[in-house]
Amino acid sequence: MIREFQYKDFLPLSTLAHKKAASKTSISLVIPTFNEAANVASIITKARQELMENVCLLDEIVVMDSCSTDGTDIVAKEAGALVYNVNDVAIEHKVPLGKGSALWKSQFVVKGDIIICVDADIKNFGSQFIYGLIGPFFNDPEVVFAKAYYNRPLLLDHHSYDNYGGRVTEILVRPLLAAFMPDLAMLHQPLSGEYAFRRIPVQSIPFSSGYGVEIGMLFDIERIFGLDRVVQVDMGVRFHRNRTVLELGKMSLGILQTMIRKLEREKAISLHVPINQIMRTMTQYGIEETEIKEIEIPAFSAMQKIAKSEAL
Repeated sequence: MIREFQYKDFLPLSTLAHKKAASKTSISLVIPTFNEAANVASIITKARQELMENVCLLDEIVVMDSCSTDGTDIVAKEAGALVYNVNDVAIEHKVPLGKGSALWKSQFVVKGDIIICVDADIKNFGSQFIYGLIGPFFNDPEVVFAKAYYNRPLLLDHHSYDNYGGRVTEILVRPLLAAFMPDLAMLHQPLSGEYAFRRIPVQSIPFSSGYGVEIGMLFDIERIFGLDRVVQVDMGVRFHRNRTVLELGKMSLGILQTMIRKLEREKAISLHVPINQIMRTMTQYGIEETEIKEIEIPAFSAMQKIAKSEAL
């Protein structure tokens, strides 16, 4: 069974900060971004004020920006984050742009023993999305990975529809997990962008380059460490920017590529043809073709070993 908590279990924050200080643990917040200028500053500002200035829970806030064109990097710096363009980090490693690539590259620049990942499009962000993920690590030193879950209403035309959010999770990911990896299906939000991990253990797992990064990490963490070292934390309700069905379709193909690759590795399935990487969608202008190529980036520790051997 995967242990569950509520974010309120880790209050008051002063007690949590005392545990952090006593353990001499450093914590980094990482926010991957692409054109999130409208929202990211409010997240950074609240995290900095409530978890760095009011209490000392965060040691740094890092934004990994995937070449935004809307000034995301500027507003993030002004809000107090350390901002890196992914093209300027680990340039010797040629990986495609994508959410997973940004998170993988963050391992080259962050300093924390524990890394917290938070998406930049949360509309009702509160600091519980961070401290709720920090708490489990100081309850149990064996915890490797903490995953957020929440109620995800769907916002359309100023109307809220309960239990209609997380469409990719409920239509694609959860059925596949239920069919082939039922233990992982116990996770309420396997694709949630809010999670935390101990840096050193996770350096031993590969990262998928795009939107498959979250589900890919879960497969490998379960395989290497087991689900008894994974916890999930109830964060209440989460509102975020809802994507169109066409956008979700493209996202789903990348996630599907990751899941199939992992299921093959688990010997749960066996493919005899390569996975198609062209997504064809019907638009008002006709058929649109988009290449969706989700690759697996080798584990950080493996890449470091290669770099050291090449340097000798």
